[in-house]
Amino acid sequence: MRFRILGPLSITDGSDSAVLPPSKPTILLAVLLLHANTVVSAEYLQRSIWGEEQPATAKAALQTCVLRLRQLFTRHGVTETPVEAVPGGYRITAGPRALDLIAFREQVARAGEAGHDPEAELQLLKGALALWQGPLLANVRSDVLHRDEVPRLAEERLRTVERLCDLRLRLGHCGEALVELWGLTREHPGHERFREQLIEALYRTGRQAEALAEYRRIKEYLDDELGVEPSPALQRLELAILRGEDLAAAAGQRRPEQRATAPPPVSAGPSLVVPVPGVPSFTGRAAEVSAMVARLTASEGGDGEPVTVLVSGAPGIGKSALAHHVAHLVRDSFPAGRLLVRMVRPDGVPRGADEVAAELAAALDGRRPGERALLVLDDVVDADQVRPLLPAGPGSAAIVTSRMGLAGLIATHGGWVHRLSTFDAEDAYRLLLAVLGAERVEAEPEAVRRLAAACGHYPLALRIMAARLLTRPGLGLSDGVDWLAADPLARLSLADSPRMSVERVLDAALDRLAPRLAAAFVRIGSLPLSTVRAEDCAPVLGVAAAEAESLLEQLADAGFLEEGPPGPYRVHDLLRVYARRLAPNETGRTESPDRHLTRHPTRHRTEPEREGVILHG
Repeated sequence: MRFRILGPLSITDGSDSAVLPPSKPTILLAVLLLHANTVVSAEYLQRSIWGEEQPATAKAALQTCVLRLRQLFTRHGVTETPVEAVPGGYRITAGPRALDLIAFREQVARAGEAGHDPEAELQLLKGALALWQGPLLANVRSDVLHRDEVPRLAEERLRTVERLCDLRLRLGHCGEALVELWGLTREHPGHERFREQLIEALYRTGRQAEALAEYRRIKEYLDDELGVEPSPALQRLELAILRGEDLAAAAGQRRPEQRATAPPPVSAGPSLVVPVPGVPSFTGRAAEVSAMVARLTASEGGDGEPVTVLVSGAPGIGKSALAHHVAHLVRDSFPAGRLLVRMVRPDGVPRGADEVAAELAAALDGRRPGERALLVLDDVVDADQVRPLLPAGPGSAAIVTSRMGLAGLIATHGGWVHRLSTFDAEDAYRLLLAVLGAERVEAEPEAVRRLAAACGHYPLALRIMAARLLTRPGLGLSDGVDWLAADPLARLSLADSPRMSVERVLDAALDRLAPRLAAAFVRIGSLPLSTVRAEDCAPVLGVAAAEAESLLEQLADAGFLEEGPPGPYRVHDLLRVYARRLAPNETGRTESPDRHLTRHPTRHRTEPEREGVILHG
């Protein structure tokens, strides 16, 4: 006869198996088998059977339970494993042939000794785990055992399963590992080692996107449930996948119980693929909003051609705000979600298409077939960066924002283009009205219009100045105009949010230009002309008119000039102030603009009263 405790408690003779009914003798047998070959105290047996609050007759009742258990053994023909009364308690003696728990532990130990032969170790572990037959002690109604003993046994099994999956990965049996790991990770969502193994198995079977999606799942689970980051091992694994490292080679070089050796842990950092938020107090761009919404929802049935909408324009002109606002308006047409994909890192470094594709695939994992998602590919640097990311399926859509015109992208992939300029006077007024509130604006309506003009009707400047005024409720709007005019670039910034600065935004945009083109902008922007043509710029740039025309066109494409052929080009007043700040030194002599084109240029600022420019549109 054999006892099975790795599942419901049962007795088997090899052909027939009897699952014992819930009863106090069943609890008594379970405790004795869990501690086979050792003495179990009467006090612990009593607590296991009756709980922490035992009846006064528990000692006598325990003796009755032992008698009933012996009678049970007699009925089932159990003679080799008697229940013995010993000083202090009771004991049951059993070996691997009589008790599955002992057989399991012995086989696991033998597997550990066969470490030099991974195939043999694998087979021994598989045999050991085959002894488990369902929920532990499901028919044993003891709170004490389910609190103290069942979790310990479950952990013992999980450690063995970990070793088994490590061996499968080491031997290249990734498909077999996947079958088991899918269930394990869902049954134990917080078990990071199983997640790590599943991610590795997915990656090594050519399913990189699914591997990264699994990493995002555990990261979100740990953050939501525990408020912690993934383990260093998981973070290293994600980095190895993003780098395209050969995990199969690493697996073959380590013992199964060892973790992968890899570079030091790195922080995953903030995600650059996130849900699209709405835009507070969005104002203006009515024609663009209407056209974009119509184009994005035209193929709502899901069977139309993929739609690409390009929003381009100068730095700070409001491209991202428009894209976010439109994405929010069409949210019902994209049930798979609307994702903002930041194409430039916070430090200004553009992201590669491969890196973005991997993170994007992870974010879209779980989407049902045919379910539409909208991508907002924000701040694209050039066409090559975004071409591989444009959705190709029917009904799919993307909004691309860029400072560049990206004509090459439109030529090869099609799409609709919206080139943004500054607000007109009415839209600028409405924005300030929406942000500052009717009471404050209606008290000084003329000052509001002067303030909008002083900001050059430039959306970023308007937002920054409105935030300044909101945090200074005692500052009159007329006084605010004078205060701004004294040093516009310095005051169009927020001290507690360095990125909200017109000058910093323009710095970052200028840094992206080739040095020769950036130098040309500084020279052109410093000319005392409201509009410029190629023949005006050629002498200053030291080039022929045809080459000057090419430079002007490139600067217009990058958003540093307005309008263009057949008419003249124009430098916006804000950009002209910026160019002049770069060009002169304190003595008024113009030095080479190339001097200012380092990553973090040192500006030679003139006195505010010498700069003396009010930014009228």
